[in-house]
Amino acid sequence: MGRGGGERGARRRPMFATGEIVGDYEPLYLYWQEAGGRAEEAVLSGGDFEVLRRLVEEEGVSRLDEVLERLASHFASRIDARAARKALEKYYGVEVSEEEAARRIAGILAGWLVEAAGELGMYRLRKRWEKG
Repeated sequence: MGRGGGERGARRRPMFATGEIVGDYEPLYLYWQEAGGRAEEAVLSGGDFEVLRRLVEEEGVSRLDEVLERLASHFASRIDARAARKALEKYYGVEVSEEEAARRIAGILAGWLVEAAGELGMYRLRKRWEKG
């Protein structure tokens, strides 16, 4: 399967993205192209950082997988499923359902939010082997 964009695409990242969680942002870039006017709904906002803060500080969600799952659900309604399907089919070269494609793009946004929050000093990912 082709990785449409190859190595060059794998290194391109949006602002405050580190690649620590999302290894490849190229599907998101393709989604933005396909989504047209709706692309602006698939970027991070101050409200998204507030959702993350509430999850961690008020609800006590501390496991990364759970944080990412909850954030992906938060982003899901902002994804144009048809555009997501077109983007992922272009990138991977295989058919994918609109539901799966939208879930994948929402997951990329969730990972980007956690990476950005870390870059902005809001939170730090702690590895299991680290103390503190």
